[in-house]
Amino acid sequence: MSLTPLFFLDLLADQKLMPAAVKLHFGQGDLHTLLPLVEDERFCIFSADFPCLIDADLAGQLPTEFMQALQSAGCQLLASEMIHHSAEQTKPVPPPGGRWLAGNWYLAAPAKPSVRQAASRALALKLLQRVAADADTYEIEAFFRQDPVLAYHLLRLVNSLGVGAGRHISSFSQAILILGRQQLKRWLNLMLFAASRDDHRSAMLLARVAVRARSMELMAKTCGFDRSGQERAFLAGMFSLLGILFGMPLAEILSPLRLNESLSSAVLHHEGELGRLLHAVESAEETDDAMLTRLLGELSLSNADFNLISLEAYRWMLDVVHDGAADVYTH
Repeated sequence: MSLTPLFFLDLLADQKLMPAAVKLHFGQGDLHTLLPLVEDERFCIFSADFPCLIDADLAGQLPTEFMQALQSAGCQLLASEMIHHSAEQTKPVPPPGGRWLAGNWYLAAPAKPSVRQAASRALALKLLQRVAADADTYEIEAFFRQDPVLAYHLLRLVNSLGVGAGRHISSFSQAILILGRQQLKRWLNLMLFAASRDDHRSAMLLARVAVRARSMELMAKTCGFDRSGQERAFLAGMFSLLGILFGMPLAEILSPLRLNESLSSAVLHHEGELGRLLHAVESAEETDDAMLTRLLGELSLSNADFNLISLEAYRWMLDVVHDGAADVYTH
């Protein structure tokens, strides 16, 4: 049986530094085995909502049938002069002719490292409104799954002296229950004033962490984790980028949260099954075909499984962005 190649998506920004497209890459294997994925309705819907780009130089090397399927699904050819690569430590300025911005510029340290680079005011306001309306805990929990900074401050507050009562909090619903609606309302009001709107990295970081956390959750589900384990996988993906977001050592940021051991060791040291999931997702972000193939084998996940997981994670990221979670980062 032919090996199904891995399907990599490289997130690109536009001139306003907002997530705006993905550039497609393919691993080793028979590309014809990717036809079912490319022809899947979910991929066609995704490519209609979010430009899926193929390097023009690569297109000439792809099998004709496969290239035709990509174009039928809505994928577009990308000329090299249309993309600007950046790994700048300061706010990048794309050249006038460059439509797309690639690279890990948004993983650079913030200009003014501060834990107060807080959550989106727009998202916090929506959440406050839902809390005031006595929405179900599940609905409130969904907001925290959209924003890593809100989630961080929630768990830090709950685990602070006199609130967490010495417990190790590992889920949003548990944190919301312990905190209580009144305290949650008060805290959200403070968060509205603490929100930072001037971090040029925020929109792309939010998109990156949304894909990472959702990918880990879906991988955990496919691996047979129970719902609690899936939630820990999501949290591990979300918190793994907090050091970059705040410009501080990750261990220092996580210390006040008092996470359970499996979650903490996964995020800090890539240990355990959660750590392996995190390593796999990071390998996908780096387009490391050989490493990801090896890790998927250790996790008993097929390349085809992971390709679908990646697609679903990016589709979920679009929901987060379209729901307005990134609106606060525009000026």
